[in-house]
Amino acid sequence: MLSGLLVTSTPGAAAEIDRAIATPVQPAPSEVVNTPALLPVPALPVDETTTAAEPRSFASLDAAVAAQDAAAADEALRCLAGAIYFEAKGEPLAGQLAVAEVVLNRAKSGRFPPDVCGVILQRGQFGFVRRGAIPAINEAHAAWKRAVAVAKVALADAWDSPAANALYFNTRASFGPRVTRVAAIGNHIFYR
Repeated sequence: MLSGLLVTSTPGAAAEIDRAIATPVQPAPSEVVNTPALLPVPALPVDETTTAAEPRSFASLDAAVAAQDAAAADEALRCLAGAIYFEAKGEPLAGQLAVAEVVLNRAKSGRFPPDVCGVILQRGQFGFVRRGAIPAINEAHAAWKRAVAVAKVALADAWDSPAANALYFNTRASFGPRVTRVAAIGNHIFYR
C-alpha cells in the first residue's frame, strides 16, 4: 500500500528519486471494487525528494483509475487534472496518464518550473491556459472526475506510463529532429 509519499525534503534532489514501478497482478474482483483511494496527493512541488512505500498493484490502468475518488482539494492535483482534462479528456486512459507524465517529468527536469502548476501555467506551453490561468471546469462532468483519478494515479506513480521519459507531446504533427519519439497514444505523440 502506498502511504507517506512525502516526508522532509531537499530541493533539487528529484534526479535521485528511484521510481517504483508497480507490477500488475490479477486481484480478486472484490479487491478492485473495494479498493480505497491510494493516498492524499502531495501539495509540495514534485521536484522534492519523496519516499514511496511499496506500490500498490492493479490488474490494469482502468482498475487503478477506478480505485481513486474524485475529490480534488489540493492545488497541484487540480492543476494536473486540469491539464489532463483539457489536453486529453477524449484520449484513452494511457494517453491521459502520458500527458500527466509529461507535466511531472517537466517539473522534475530542472528545465521547467519545479512544480506542477508552474509547469502548466508557464507561458506558451499549454494552449488551454488563458491569461495565466486554467479555465473554469464543470466538476460534475465525468471527464473531470476521470482526470482527477488519472492525476492521482500519476502523482502516486501507481501505474507505469508508456511515455515515462517524455517531456513533450503534440498531435500527429512532427516535432522535428531535435527530439526523440517515445510513444504514440491516441491522437498524441510523446517526445523527450
